Amino acid sequence: MTPDEILGYCLSTLEETVPVSSWGERGIFYNPGGKLKRGVYVLTVKEKDGENDKSSHLDRAGVYRVNLGLRRETFRRLFGPLPPRPPKGGVTDLPCDFSALDALLPHPVYAWMGWACVLNPSRQTFEELRPLIAESYEYAREKYAKRVK
Repeated sequence: MTPDEILGYCLSTLEETVPVSSWGERGIFYNPGGKLKRGVYVLTVKEKDGENDKSSHLDRAGVYRVNLGLRRETFRRLFGPLPPRPPKGGVTDLPCDFSALDALLPHPVYAWMGWACVLNPSRQTFEELRPLIAESYEYAREKYAKRVK
């Protein structure tokens, strides 16, 4: 799968989502009618290392990371307890190889918030991600509803 295929899938199947590019990544946000400045994150694709996020080694040719926010219950089911927030510029303290390709992992920086990631998902892994993308979308809709009350 390519980043464009993943982002295209999201935009074509998740209603009222919009693309947003910032901080060296491209994201999908839920934002019906553009009521919020940016909307609520559903999924991002990061294609290069950032100042505070180098543990995935996205500086390798063709390597990118898909990131999505999960409900805490789902994160716990997949990975165990949420880890503590890492210090600024730090990495989540979990026994993971955050540079592994095609593996569902806790996010190296935002696992404490329930985020997960996959580097260069294969088509098979993307099929396994579809229900998690749907969950991230529904979770974003819930957060959005609370913000626009």
